[in-house]
Amino acid sequence: MKKKAFSKNKLYTLIALLFIIGILGFLQANSAQFSYQISILERSAIYAVVAVSMNLLTGFTGLFSLGQAGFMAIGAYTVAILTIPVETRASVYYVDGIAPFLANLQCPYWLALIIAGLFAAGVAALIGIPVLRLKSDYLAIATLGFSEIIRAVIAAPQLNKVTNGSYGLKSIPGFPNLFVAFGLCALCILLMVLLINSSYGRAFKALREDEVAAQAMGLNLFRYKELAFIISSFFTGVGGGLLAIFMRSIESKTFSINLTYDILLIVVLGGIGSITGSVIGSFLVTAGREWLRFFDNPLYIAGVQIPLFRSGFRMVIFSILLMAVVLFYRRGIMGSNEFSWNGLFRLIKGIPGRLKKKNKAQKGENA
Repeated sequence: MKKKAFSKNKLYTLIALLFIIGILGFLQANSAQFSYQISILERSAIYAVVAVSMNLLTGFTGLFSLGQAGFMAIGAYTVAILTIPVETRASVYYVDGIAPFLANLQCPYWLALIIAGLFAAGVAALIGIPVLRLKSDYLAIATLGFSEIIRAVIAAPQLNKVTNGSYGLKSIPGFPNLFVAFGLCALCILLMVLLINSSYGRAFKALREDEVAAQAMGLNLFRYKELAFIISSFFTGVGGGLLAIFMRSIESKTFSINLTYDILLIVVLGGIGSITGSVIGSFLVTAGREWLRFFDNPLYIAGVQIPLFRSGFRMVIFSILLMAVVLFYRRGIMGSNEFSWNGLFRLIKGIPGRLKKKNKAQKGENA
């Protein structure tokens, strides 16, 4: 019976995968017509990688870090510097020129993403030594401060020949196609899922549940905290590199505190401790902001302008919708659960029953 259920789940997963590939193929074949929709999907997938990496640290290890924007900036600038074509660098570094050791340094995007992740992980290893001795809110404040320091260093005029300072970087090669973008994001998320389900992942969860009990079982608390912080920062750096490839031009303002808050919003909305929730939350938040853009445009009815429809009203509506979701799903959309076909089918089967109970209750009240 279990084998039958397992084979059914594999079949459903394969069908869903083929369906997604089919949609991506259709969008890629009509990329000129659906460029706007493609950009939303690509950004959602990239944010999903960063949200899952944040959930790895916050939801599965219990460490509350707000330094995601800083590590994304490290990854983004690393990828940008390593992938901008040599022949166009003179037009990018047009103020103070480029440092001699970077003038002819170029590598493919996949290698640049790995280097970006390693660079971010290296920085995390260094700052993790003092920072990870802090707990809860103090850790969040320290990592938030680090994020702002990184942004200030990147924009410093002393680094104009490396990061181009406040002028930003442009002419970054984009993704070859939609499959590459989604394939890289899916690979990153898959690697994190495998890690969470490994012995290291179980150690991270033990730290989250009870540090005293975990230490009594022989776990080195600082070692596993540092490891979780480094791994999370690695994938956050890769996510920043993917964002640079997607945007094709970046500046230090892109990686402000607001970016960290956006990622945190995705994690909380999807469910702290749920990989599936982070992915779903990423697509809902990113797409929701774009689909509500019509609220920012003036609306006229019979020649009279509706006063609420103006620039900025979109975010008001978006915030109200988020509040409604949080009120009904206080632990997020998925809570700490993961997606399963059996759970989906139970949910669908339970809808008619819940509707019948609701109708009976209403009839009883009317009587």
